[in-house]
Amino acid sequence: MVINIPRLIRHLLSPPWRVKRAFPARTMRVIETTIRETEANHQGQIRFAVETSLELSALLRNETAAERAIEVFSHLRVWDTEQNNGVLIYLLLADHDVEIVADRGIHAHVGQEGWEKICHAMEAAFRQGKFEKGVLAGVCAVSNHLVRHFPGEGERMNELPDVPVVL
Repeated sequence: MVINIPRLIRHLLSPPWRVKRAFPARTMRVIETTIRETEANHQGQIRFAVETSLELSALLRNETAAERAIEVFSHLRVWDTEQNNGVLIYLLLADHDVEIVADRGIHAHVGQEGWEKICHAMEAAFRQGKFEKGVLAGVCAVSNHLVRHFPGEGERMNELPDVPVVL
């Protein structure tokens, strides 16, 4: 197994305060409010999680952001929704990588290409230092898919917390 030395160094030298710098408390509240407000229009569930860097053991295994996002999807129980329509937006700051993991109910309608388009748009905003704008655009884009495929008909139950998660 070949270790990616530049990636290893980048992760090891990424301080935890990078999350607070990119996502201050006010921004986290705006993200939470946006998730709550957009979920009022559909039956889906959206979670946002951000992580500064991976642990050394994950780096030594060459764990990718996509693999980590699947772990987080499971850990946060995003898969545990009645209609299988939970969506995780995961950001790994050290890799500048956004991953979207969607449960099978919504993924069947959108597909990997649809999620990747949202990820690329978010990553473009992040490269310009526009973290809040990038996340809000991503949440709204995911919500648009959920509105189309799981409209907010009838009483809506919030199955998952709306608060962003810092790992």
